Amino acid sequence: MSSKYPEPLKELVDFLKSLPGIGLKNAERLAFSMLKWPQDKLEAFGDSVKNLKSSVTSCPECGNLSSEGVLCSICVSASRDRSVICVIEESLQIYTIESGGLFKGVYHVLGGKLSPLSGRGAESLTTDLLHRRVSFGGVNEVILALSPDVEGQATSVYISEILKDTNVKVSVLARGLPAGSDISYADSATIAAAISGRKSL
Repeated sequence: MSSKYPEPLKELVDFLKSLPGIGLKNAERLAFSMLKWPQDKLEAFGDSVKNLKSSVTSCPECGNLSSEGVLCSICVSASRDRSVICVIEESLQIYTIESGGLFKGVYHVLGGKLSPLSGRGAESLTTDLLHRRVSFGGVNEVILALSPDVEGQATSVYISEILKDTNVKVSVLARGLPAGSDISYADSATIAAAISGRKSL
């Protein structure tokens, strides 16, 4: 980036280009666009970013995003089918699945997947909480909606093993998602088809 830019602008561009999918040129365009905002809009944006970490927390039941430690909108909904739990890696994937409009159960966020090469073992995932939720009763099926890569498949096998003593049905998404892909980037129709065609593990 040009050294002629004022330091505050350079800092903003550096922050923006650290976001996924934002390169230098897009970061510069965004920064220059924000320069044209009225002061009150800039301050509101700054407050939103400043309060992000403290205001958005994890749902104590499923791990989805929620406000200030309360149950998320899905867990408090009386219309959701609590007999079916869909297990996903990260909260973002919930919104991808919800866009398909097919799944009416509840979710469980693992917080990642097994990845020995990255130092991520079972202790870093919320599998113990998942086991407790299933063991508590009322759950008939656990759908493993994990990314179809090596780590995702290994995590699915691990979860199916730890849930064996619960006698709950464990299923995986039907094939249709590209191997090695992240379901966060799948379109809603593909996700809906993968869920409706799920197979027992």
